[in-house]
Amino acid sequence: MPNLRAIETFVKALEGGSIASAARQLGISPAAASQNLARLERELGTRLITRTTRSLALTEAGERYLARVAPVLDELEKAQSDASLAQGELHGRLRVACMAAFGRHILAPLLPAFKHRHPLLSLELLVTDRHVDVLKEDVDISLCYRDVLEPGMSVRPLAEVPRILCASPAYLIQHGHPQVAEDLLQHDCLLYRRERDGRTMRWPFFRDGRRTDPPLKIAAIGTDIDTVTALAAAGGGIAWVGAFVARLHIQEGRLVPLALKPAGRRQKGQLEFRAETLDFFACFRDRKYVPAKVRAFVDFLLEALPEHPSLKRLPDHAG
Repeated sequence: MPNLRAIETFVKALEGGSIASAARQLGISPAAASQNLARLERELGTRLITRTTRSLALTEAGERYLARVAPVLDELEKAQSDASLAQGELHGRLRVACMAAFGRHILAPLLPAFKHRHPLLSLELLVTDRHVDVLKEDVDISLCYRDVLEPGMSVRPLAEVPRILCASPAYLIQHGHPQVAEDLLQHDCLLYRRERDGRTMRWPFFRDGRRTDPPLKIAAIGTDIDTVTALAAAGGGIAWVGAFVARLHIQEGRLVPLALKPAGRRQKGQLEFRAETLDFFACFRDRKYVPAKVRAFVDFLLEALPEHPSLKRLPDHAG
């Protein structure tokens, strides 16, 4: 009978699209992964995969074999996860993907406490603003905000973060404080462009109840929100960022939060700037089964995140 490691290599290679991906997921070298596949095919007496320079393609025998072994391997992984939790100790690897700023400011300071609870669990962090394919990159849980949630994923609401307008004291001395939404059109604005899709984050302007994009005086656009915030702290203009990103800058006097006057009695055509939050969610691949290690991590986040001064717990129905 083929050994389990060889079967794992076969399934992971197909899930990730390459032998290198399977090797990375299993913590072995690409050469060892190739040897596992060759051994499996030799023991079965048939070719399972046709290798090209760019991709892997299943043979007819490979399609039949994958259909039979993939569910079995999945059940074995679930059983191992549940058994480790029943013994009071989580084992194995937990691979977490999250937005760069969230990982830097929120997640990293919390992880030592989680590791203290589960010392045998190995953590791997994929901290990036690019699009992450959770299946191909073997991600157990992805932490992202509402605007970039992907259809088909199971989600759990985590926290909401206020977004604030802010600028440096030096900028405000030179250019003055904006008082109402219309004033922002005369100021240097610093915008954030999402690396994952190239879209610029829209500021929440409304006119007559409908979202609008008035012509802003754009001083700079950045694909890293911390860099945009640093530009604002250096006097480069006004930024609209999550409170957890600006918090330390504000505490140390490099940034000043801006509060626009309410619109008062609304007039037709009047421009408004409405307060909005960043709503963060935990996202999983499997709607029917959440591994014990993932459940433990989400439970920890739901307990720890509300303690952060910039975050507020999202209700469970917020998804």
